[in-house]
Parts: sequence; structure tokens; C-alpha cells
Amino acid sequence: MPAFARRRAARGLLAALLVTSGCGRQDAAPQAPGAVPVTVVTLRAEPVTLARTLPGRARPYLVAEVRPQVTGIVEKRLFDEGSRVQEGQPLYQLDAASYRAAHASARAALARAEATLEAARLRARRAEQLVAQRLVSQQDYEGTAAALLQAEADVAAAEAALQGATVTLARTRITAPISGRIGKSSVTQGALVTANQDEVLATIQQLDPIFVDVTQSSAELLALREAVAAGQVETGRDLPVAIHLEDGSRYAHDGRLAFADVTVEPTTGSYMLRILVPNPEHVLLPGMYVNAEVGSGVRPDALLVPQQGISRGPKGDAYAMVVDAEGKAERRPVRVGRSLGDSWLVEDGLAAGDRVIVEGLQKIRPGVPVQPAEAGDSAAPAAPGP
Repeated sequence: MPAFARRRAARGLLAALLVTSGCGRQDAAPQAPGAVPVTVVTLRAEPVTLARTLPGRARPYLVAEVRPQVTGIVEKRLFDEGSRVQEGQPLYQLDAASYRAAHASARAALARAEATLEAARLRARRAEQLVAQRLVSQQDYEGTAAALLQAEADVAAAEAALQGATVTLARTRITAPISGRIGKSSVTQGALVTANQDEVLATIQQLDPIFVDVTQSSAELLALREAVAAGQVETGRDLPVAIHLEDGSRYAHDGRLAFADVTVEPTTGSYMLRILVPNPEHVLLPGMYVNAEVGSGVRPDALLVPQQGISRGPKGDAYAMVVDAEGKAERRPVRVGRSLGDSWLVEDGLAAGDRVIVEGLQKIRPGVPVQPAEAGDSAAPAAPGP
């Protein structure tokens, strides 16, 4: 084929291809920018218990320091150190020989006084008969009656002395004033102890239930009162208090607030809260460090937004990206309060029904059309790849 013929055929083929391509472009509709798939969370108002985690120390429910009330030599120790003792259980036995002698002497004195009283009563009865017959003078009769009264008083005094000797003798056996765990003994057999000495013989602590003392800032108390006055928070009574141990694990039993101190510590600006916690297994020990999650009130219409849905600007201002009515991304300035788990408590800027974008934020900007899918929905579209 001559060269000019080949060139003519090539030009014809190229023209046919251009016509075909032009027809294809006229038939296809122009493509608009696609909506970006994102994951959203729809906000709903719900009641939320406001709580604050506060550090604290475990304290015994009851503490009794065992001291002698009489002087004597320790004959026996009647308990095992570290064991559980019951109220009234004997702990120590002191040498009681001298106290038994004093008790016997007081009992004999009472018997002598009672015998004197009986003789005085008989004389008074005879004198009463004789004075009626005018066989004794009125003065003798009055003397006999006075002697009877004195004998009765002597008997009362002897009874009191015997009662005192009985009490003193009983105190030679030192007993437990409360039930609980007893610690180590500071004295041994043969030691001399004195009445009301400063040194403690042993200490008993009741550990079930047990107290947990925590401190809270007085500024938080004022903020809570303002929220209650504004109707934002409802105060709740007997809110459970969760206890977390030193290793971070949660204690099996929840406590309850026993009382709040009425005095603020001037140096720290805080006040004490005392929590009563069941401790049947004696897991909590006095002095142990714990964290208490104390509930302060209930917000009936709280809004919680996942933390990944809140971003910060260059100046630290918080904002959220939400889906507006036109299906576009909108930047919304917000104000959040405390964190509750993995969510922020919304104070201002968002309302119930708002759809907050929590995934796909790095691929959008304000005004960009988005394709929202609710978080947790299995039909949620996958985010586009790079």
C-alpha cells in the first residue's frame, strides 16, 4: 500500500475514535465530590450519678486500749496475740491475794455491822414498849432510837465497802472491753503493772465494719451546692461508694457515707468524709491506702460524649464535629466538665439528638458532606483508604 494511502487510513481511524470518545463523554453524567463515611454517636439525655475518686485510709470501727485498773503482778496471759476476742473475755490474770484478803475483811465488817444493827433493833423495840408504860424516860427512848439509826447507817457503809472490795477484786482479771482483733501484748508473765498506767497492755480493734476516711476540697462542695440550687443536680442519699484497693482492683463490698465533717482544714482547704464499709473477710486493714469513688448527686438529664469526639484547638478550647441538618460536618464549640469513664460530661454547646463524629475526623473539615453511620452498627461504611 502506498504511503499516502496508509496515512489516509490512519487519519480515518483516528477520526472514528474521536467521535466514539466524544459520544461516551456526552452520555456519562459528571461526578460530584463523594461524601466521606464517618462514625457518629447520637447524644441522649440520661440520669448520671456524679462521682469523684478520692484517696483515703482505712480506720478501725472501734478501738480499745487495754490498761490495768489495779496494781499487781501479771500471773497469766489468757489470749493468743493476733486472735479474735469477744467482749468480756479474760485477757490477763493479776495476783489477787491481797485483794481477796481485803474483800474478806469487808465482808466480815458487814457481818459485824449487821449484828450490831440487830441488837440495836431489839433495844429500840423494848424501849418503845417501856416508854409507853412510862417505865423509861423519853430521853432514854430517843437515845435508843438514835442508836438504831446509827447501826443502820453502819450496815449501809459496810455494804458499800464490800461492794468496792468486790469490784477491785474483779479487776484483777482484766477482760476485753469490746469484740475484735487483739494485737501484741506489751507485758509478759511476772511483770508489774500499775493502775491507770500510760503503757497499753494490748489494743483491740473492731474491723467489721471498717471506716475509710477521705478528704475532699471545699471548692467542690461549693460547686455542688450551686449545681443543686440551680436544679442541675439532685442530691441522693445513701449513694453507694465503690472502694478500690492499692492494686487497682475493686473491693467486693460497697460502702456508704457515714458523715461529713463540719470543719475545713485551714492549711489544705479540705474537709473529711467518713465512709462505712463492710469488711467480713478482713481484707481492709487499719492504715491501708484505698481510693473511694464517692457519689455526690444525680444529674437527671446528663449528656455524655465519647472522649474521642472532643478535640482541642490551638488555644485549648474544646470543640466537637457534628453532622448538621444538611449532612455536612459542622464545628461546634463545647464546654465539658468532669470525665466519667471514657466519656466527657457535656456542660454547654451540645444538645440531645446531636450526632457527634467520633471516627473519620482526620478526613473531614467544616462544610464537607459526610455519610454518617451510628457507632456499633454493623452496617457502618468503612472509611476510605488513602
